[in-house]
Amino acid sequence: MIKTIFEHRSVRSYKPDPVDEVLLQRILEAGTRASNTGNMQIYSIIVTTDPQIREQLSPCHFGQPMVTQAPIVLTFCVDVRRFSLWCRQRGADPQYDNFVWFVNGAIDAILASQNVCLEAESEGLGICYLGTTTYNADRIAEVLALPEGVIPVTTVTMGYPDKLPPPTDRLPLEGVIHRERYHDYTPEAIDAIWADKEASEETAGLLKANDLPNLARIFTERRYKGEDNRLFSRKYFEMLKKQGFFNQ
Repeated sequence: MIKTIFEHRSVRSYKPDPVDEVLLQRILEAGTRASNTGNMQIYSIIVTTDPQIREQLSPCHFGQPMVTQAPIVLTFCVDVRRFSLWCRQRGADPQYDNFVWFVNGAIDAILASQNVCLEAESEGLGICYLGTTTYNADRIAEVLALPEGVIPVTTVTMGYPDKLPPPTDRLPLEGVIHRERYHDYTPEAIDAIWADKEASEETAGLLKANDLPNLARIFTERRYKGEDNRLFSRKYFEMLKKQGFFNQ
């Protein structure tokens, strides 16, 4: 498993080969073995293999080609609905339609997704997380017919890699690990943490392509702009309210 973890890479190009159903079941079962809140499993996984539905999901993810190319698209959702229905059918009063249970469900869903991805990669499949899920959660909910109490938090494409990209770089361990207490970053520490990333050939190519003087400005002016951040934040917040996570 350590080898699988350290060899992870995001696969964005897939072969058309289908994934065997027995293998898929094993991968999904690995997801359900993840730690979760109170052993309540307040998440659901929508498995989409139908090409027509993947075609409908594609614009929700800004047309990223792997959504239609990968044979499997997995949408991981917070789901307090199933547990609440069970409670009511047993004469119990569920009170999980609030923000803290959205957070609990989001943790459950993400833990399940990581188990799924690790098992898939250990079986020779490729995966890619799609951060666009929260941008267009309302449109995804329409395509997947998600009822109140259910909201998507992340999506994973899965299939056999057509092209295997090199692993992407990561910040050094000292950049993200804090011993005993949080230790705030000095300007010198910030420079040291990003030194290798800023000096890489990949960054040099990005700077040239974007005609910008540093990597930070690529993030703030090209990739994740302030106006987009505020727009998608408002959309997701409204979707949380629509799906019933601010009723209490």
